[in-house]
Amino acid sequence: MWKELLALQVEPGEVLRIDLSDGAAHTLVERAGPAPDGIVVDGGTVYWTTMGVPLSDPDVPGEAGQDFSRRNGGIHALDLAGGERRDVLPAGAITTGKQLTSDGAGMLYWADREGHRISRVRSDGEGLTDLVVTPPGTGVLGECVGVAVDPARGHLYWTQKGPPKGGQGRILRSGLDVPAGESPESRSDVEVLWSGLPEPIDLHLDGAWLYWTDRGAPPGGNTLNRAPVPAAGARGDAPQVLADGFREAIGLAVDSDAGIAYVSDLSGSLRAVPLPGGPSSGRPPHEVARLGPLTGLAGLG
Repeated sequence: MWKELLALQVEPGEVLRIDLSDGAAHTLVERAGPAPDGIVVDGGTVYWTTMGVPLSDPDVPGEAGQDFSRRNGGIHALDLAGGERRDVLPAGAITTGKQLTSDGAGMLYWADREGHRISRVRSDGEGLTDLVVTPPGTGVLGECVGVAVDPARGHLYWTQKGPPKGGQGRILRSGLDVPAGESPESRSDVEVLWSGLPEPIDLHLDGAWLYWTDRGAPPGGNTLNRAPVPAAGARGDAPQVLADGFREAIGLAVDSDAGIAYVSDLSGSLRAVPLPGGPSSGRPPHEVARLGPLTGLAGLG
C-alpha cells in the first residue's frame, strides 16, 4: 500500500510529494519545467513530461486560448535517493508531453498530444521510437493523451480525447511494436476498443481492468471509469462509472493493494476513490488534499 503520492502541479510547474495520511504536500522539484503533465516512478527514479510553453491568445480566456503546437516539450528525471535533475529528452525533443508510463524495465512510453503520436525511449534517452502516428489532417480527433502498457501480453493502450466536451473520445489498442514492414502511420494492428466517449484522458491498466479519467461533459464526463479489458478483436463493454463530480479530471493512479484509485483535477482536488471488491469497498470517495491545478499522479510505497 502506498504511503505517498507524487503529483504534478501544472502551475507554477512543480513535482509535489503528498503524504496520504494527512494530505500534507511538500515540493520535490520546484522548477519542473513548463506545464508538467505525465509522471511515473521506475527503479527509484521519478520521470515526468512537460508540455512546453504555449502561445497564448489574449482574446480567448483559459485553456482554449493556449496553443501547444510548438515543439518545446520534454521528458525529465530525478533520482529519489538524491542527485541532480536531468533531461531524458530535452525541451524541443517532443511537442506536447502528456501521460507517461513505463514497462518496469527501463522503457518509457508517453502520449504526445499535438505531436499526434505515441512514442517510447529508454530511460537513458536512447532508442527514441514512434509507435503510433495519427494523420495531421485528423486535427484534435487524432491527438493522443493517455497511455498504458501491458508488457506481459505485448499490448499498448492509448486515448484520443477528441474535441473538448465533444463526445468523440476513443480508447485504442495495438501491439507494443510496429509490425514488421509497416510504419507507425499505417500499422494494421490498431483496434478501437471504445468510441463515442465524452473525453477520456489518463489510463491505468490493473490486471483484467482498464481504468480511465474523463474530463468531458456530465453525466458520462468528469468521471472515473473502469471496464474489463476486451478480448482480441472485441469491443469494450459499457464502462462502469466509479466516481463523478470532478472538475476537469486528469491524473490517475491505482493502488491495487489498498483498493483505492486516486484522481486529480484542474481545480486542485486530489480525491481517493475506494474500488469495488477492494479492502475499502463501500466507503465513499473523499478528498485527500486541495492544492493548485493538478495533472499527473504516481504512487510511492
